[in-house]
Amino acid sequence: MRFLGALACLAASGCIAAPSPLTPGISGTIGAPGSGVQTDGVELPLSGPGFVRFRPQGTNHFGRPHLVAALVRIARDLERESPEAPPLVIGDLSARYGGKIDGHQSHRSGRDVDILFQFVTPAGARVTAPGFVHVGPDGLAHVFDTGQLLRFDVEHQWRLVRALVTAPEIGVQFMFVSRTIEALIVDYALARGEPLELVLRAQSVMFEPGDSLSHDDHVHMRIACSAEEMERGCIGGGPYWDWLPAVPAPLVLDERALQAELMAEEAPPPLLGAGGVESLTSAGAGE
Repeated sequence: MRFLGALACLAASGCIAAPSPLTPGISGTIGAPGSGVQTDGVELPLSGPGFVRFRPQGTNHFGRPHLVAALVRIARDLERESPEAPPLVIGDLSARYGGKIDGHQSHRSGRDVDILFQFVTPAGARVTAPGFVHVGPDGLAHVFDTGQLLRFDVEHQWRLVRALVTAPEIGVQFMFVSRTIEALIVDYALARGEPLELVLRAQSVMFEPGDSLSHDDHVHMRIACSAEEMERGCIGGGPYWDWLPAVPAPLVLDERALQAELMAEEAPPPLLGAGGVESLTSAGAGE
């Protein structure tokens, strides 16, 4: 029965919390976003074409290699589309080896990233996001430190959302934003005549979380576990969208059959029949 319990535990990926001498092949994302780790996180550079880090001296800018690559590429592509635009401001990802970081319930397995909203002045001039600024239902934001009034740049925020949900390097599982931000983005996309399938995909991944702040001051994006990552211990949780790559079928244990097999293995060897050694040898000759 101890063997059964071990198999069930491995099937649920719950007994493997981190690499160890007993599990040297375990790497990448291990566990869930709220309780996992990562083994080979890549650091997002301090800055690059089209982006800067919000906390240049921070230590929580490590993510899965394909997530960091996607962020760098998308920022560069958006800058090429709008050379005059200010850079994207990217907040926390995860610690180098994952685990708990200050200010976050998740961000533990290298698959989460915070991206600050984009803004324009009331006159329409684009400005670099000054920080985590709350946006109201009317799309207006007050920067309390300076008294500045800004407007949510829904046009360029949609461009970012569209680039993220269609990025071939990653599969977006969630974009945590407030319901008002989601409504502003979806209404804009529909008014532009964007493909309905694309708008539906974006709308499907946007959620206002029920167990934390409403996220009306930034977007918290989480990428899904790939099939290969799941096999190595990545736990995603939540919906796995139809447009993401196919995943392996879950392991289903037939405990009765497995127990019968174990009991047969533990049973004493049968007594030799009339054929003696010769009968046993011929019985196994085809193996």
